[in-house]
Amino acid sequence: MIETEIADFTKAVGSKVISAEQAADLIQDGVTICAPIIGLTGWSEEIARAVAKRYEKTGHPKELTLVCGSAMGNHKDKGPHVIGLEGLVTRFIGAHTHGSPNIGALIQNNKILAYCFPQGVVVQLYREIAAKRAGMLTKVGLGTFVDPRIEGGKMNDLTRQAPDLNEVVTFAGEEYLWYKPFPIHVSLIRGTTADEKGNISMEKEGALLEALQVAQAAKNSGGIVIAQVEYLAKTGTLHAKTVQVPGVLVDYIVVSQNPQEWHMQSEGIYYQPAFSGDITMPLKALPTLPFDERLFILRRAAMELTPNSVVNLGIGIPDRLATVAAHEGVADMMTLTTEVGGVGGIPAGWPNFGMSYNAEAFINHPSMFDWYDGGGIDQAFLGMGEVDKCGNVNVSKFNNRPIGCGGFINITTASKKVVFCGTFTTGGIKAVATDGKVKIAQEGKRKKFINRVEQVTFSGKYAAKSNKPILYITERAVFELIGGEVVLVEIAPGIDLEKDILAHMEFKPLISPDLKTMPEEIFYPTWGRLKQHIERREEEQITDQDSHEKGNQTERYSFDLGRITENSPENVPV
Repeated sequence: MIETEIADFTKAVGSKVISAEQAADLIQDGVTICAPIIGLTGWSEEIARAVAKRYEKTGHPKELTLVCGSAMGNHKDKGPHVIGLEGLVTRFIGAHTHGSPNIGALIQNNKILAYCFPQGVVVQLYREIAAKRAGMLTKVGLGTFVDPRIEGGKMNDLTRQAPDLNEVVTFAGEEYLWYKPFPIHVSLIRGTTADEKGNISMEKEGALLEALQVAQAAKNSGGIVIAQVEYLAKTGTLHAKTVQVPGVLVDYIVVSQNPQEWHMQSEGIYYQPAFSGDITMPLKALPTLPFDERLFILRRAAMELTPNSVVNLGIGIPDRLATVAAHEGVADMMTLTTEVGGVGGIPAGWPNFGMSYNAEAFINHPSMFDWYDGGGIDQAFLGMGEVDKCGNVNVSKFNNRPIGCGGFINITTASKKVVFCGTFTTGGIKAVATDGKVKIAQEGKRKKFINRVEQVTFSGKYAAKSNKPILYITERAVFELIGGEVVLVEIAPGIDLEKDILAHMEFKPLISPDLKTMPEEIFYPTWGRLKQHIERREEEQITDQDSHEKGNQTERYSFDLGRITENSPENVPV
């Protein structure tokens, strides 16, 4: 029935409205296809399935390059996973593959070339391609596995024999990474509604992502843009300000025939109106968190929140910190953000990662990373798979299985403060607390604090140069990166230093002479003191600011003039 309606509509308004099968027929062998995505958000599942079906039937299209800027798929049967067929995709460029098992298997088995670059770099590179500029010049990635002096972002042995797609360059006396541009031949974007001219609105989408930039890049590369939508509208009926991708950039429209399956708002749900700003959900409706080792970590991490700050939360344990903030009644004291463009509200955890309940605003994906890369994040809370004696962190490769970095490298590079959150060991770790004292009921099978991480996703050496606060928070201990050394600064009440901490590390950290006990209050079933803690921090900030403003004006100005005189005595009038 729906196919008949689409055929009738196509006949009436022209050739832009086509079926998913017709869209698949437009994709030629050897082209580069690009799709905005996080999880299943933004992903044109119906078109992708038609492409896979055509390949299995005819062997075409083949030898495609797939470019995706963020985490992709639902970790089982949807997303780029469906086109992860040997011979169909032969090169991958992106940030994260864990959610698409077939793509991951092709990479691990050396069946395709694969380059992993930071999420912000990939989505910003689309703009450079659209504008036909020389590529991305950035410090993001220096000292990590994407640095060509280390691994160049190459995800397998096959790719290590292939040309580099980035290069270390010196500009104005400073070192940068140059990420090289490439043409995009097919852009697969998604929206909620298309009108007859192809104007695309996104009222039910959970994020704007980079649809506009990808469409511009494809058109200026001489390629085509295909948009999957839920609804068709008459020309002139969409409000101009709701149009996120103008019709002049859109060549074809595919109307989803089964949106509840193939047009999901996130990995976990077809449509949650609080994710798209259509309702404001009571925060009490958020699920409670179990009283376990993860909650211990989250509570201690939450104590690093400061009032009026901009915050990013990574996937894994940190993505539940927003729930803690909501339950403690402090979410409105700072601005929680998602890297894909949600500003304010409560970021959701997996399987809805990237979405936000009750967001105040939505901006596009590349613009969010402009803000992030320039230092817009005051505190970032991120996961940690492995930590080594240099303070390096690995979240991108385990047991020779490449996963990718996502936005981790961008966020850790530019954030003013980075808090890594994770259990002390992994593989079955269980911690309990009674009367404010912690006991390890079951130790994890594998150590996470090791001599050398498998892959450097965060460079402790590079971060030490910036002299910004770096913390590693676990359920039993807190470490800090000080002068390039991992230093134990806090230990949980009830935990034995030798038996519970040092015995489960491959290296011995420095131990602070001012070693503190982690706050006992966070190890009781009911907490309720985070707001008081943050209000106290706010008072301290005001006091510090007043003290600074009332400081010695002459001394401050003398410093400024001395600096100017020293740097440019002849050129600057003093």
